[in-house]
Amino acid sequence: MSNASVVISPSGNSALRVASTLADREAGWRLVHHLARFVDSSHVPGVECVIPTYDAALIEIEPTDVSLDALRDYLAHVIEGLDIDLPLTDAPRTFDVPVLYDLDGELDLLDVAGAQGLSAAEIVRLHSEPTYVVRCLGAPGGSPMLDGPPFPHPVPRLASPRPHVPQGVVSVAGRQATITPAAAPGGWSLIGRTPLTVLDLEAEPFVPYEPGDLIRFRPIDRDEYEALRGTRMVAR
Repeated sequence: MSNASVVISPSGNSALRVASTLADREAGWRLVHHLARFVDSSHVPGVECVIPTYDAALIEIEPTDVSLDALRDYLAHVIEGLDIDLPLTDAPRTFDVPVLYDLDGELDLLDVAGAQGLSAAEIVRLHSEPTYVVRCLGAPGGSPMLDGPPFPHPVPRLASPRPHVPQGVVSVAGRQATITPAAAPGGWSLIGRTPLTVLDLEAEPFVPYEPGDLIRFRPIDRDEYEALRGTRMVAR
């Protein structure tokens, strides 16, 4: 099923994928997240979970409680009533993230700089100047998925992914940037580390930010890194 703004299609026999077809990427992003929040807050019978991304939302169901056809018709009706011009939040929170950038070549910053034709200092400047919007939460552990810094070229993924990337690593790939809240394998280029604790399994929610919030990266030295190690990530 499709209309002027989305395509709704089955993903297996227990999920629907709602993908924006809007030419305006910001509007498409707002659409899928407004939809996800509406479905989440409405406790739609049969819906198990909603996973919004940059331009699509996956809605998983319990097939014995609701059919895909019935849910598709319901979602089409809901989408018609969404005001996609509304921001996701009237008061986005800003999270200041201190970063010890990899100027000593322990990680990948120097490789990224060489591939971009820039100095390491320029990579740090370009990465730390923008204010980033949290677009969605990714893996592992609710990673904040961000539009990437304005590097001249997309950053290729590693030819051989690392089997272990520690928590707190700040990384880039393609035209995206993120922080790794929990240790996991990964193929992104690692350009620094934050001393902050991002993931807290005893908190609700497990990570402090949500789509629509803002993140700023701030360069720090090793002494400040050690002084801040283990500090919880909070909005300023």
